[in-house]
Amino acid sequence: MAGTGAITELLRAHEAGARDALDQVVPLVYDELRRMARRHLRRGPAGYTLDTTGLVHEAYVKLAASEGLELKDRDHLLAVAARVMRQVLVDRARSRLRQKRGSGQGADELDEERLPARVASPERILDIDTALQRLRERDLELARIFECRFFGGLEEAETASALGISLRTAQRGWMRARAWLRAELDPTREDSDGA
Repeated sequence: MAGTGAITELLRAHEAGARDALDQVVPLVYDELRRMARRHLRRGPAGYTLDTTGLVHEAYVKLAASEGLELKDRDHLLAVAARVMRQVLVDRARSRLRQKRGSGQGADELDEERLPARVASPERILDIDTALQRLRERDLELARIFECRFFGGLEEAETASALGISLRTAQRGWMRARAWLRAELDPTREDSDGA
């Protein structure tokens, strides 16, 4: 893995207009991007038509096409990549659901331990994305923490570093974001622990 200084230099060059600089950064962080994609795809439906490499490549294409993309350093790049991967997967889920979704179905609880089984449909991905958009309007930092952890598969320390916050803030934010999204996805559930 190349030093973060080299990555930061290339990102600054990209920001200054060097179109090929991002192309030079990707190989330096490719293994980390694949790890993020693999973690997310493990949580998704078994029938994804997208594999780890495909998700990384689609995320790269989307990043490369972004005008005015400002990336501070390696950690910021990974946080943005987590968001872009989420967008790619949500876009794919939307395209699979061109017909009206089934109405009258109860909301599922957001339970981290059951996520691989629960996030098994495009509908579920869209439900989480819609709730995440509402959280973003309410508390941008919590939404970013959730994106990094859930969609990016980053650990607590990686999330803190990527977002430039303390480890404890990332931990508290992850707990708050999950609790808020859990309540948002199932408003009829009475939460015994008050979260």
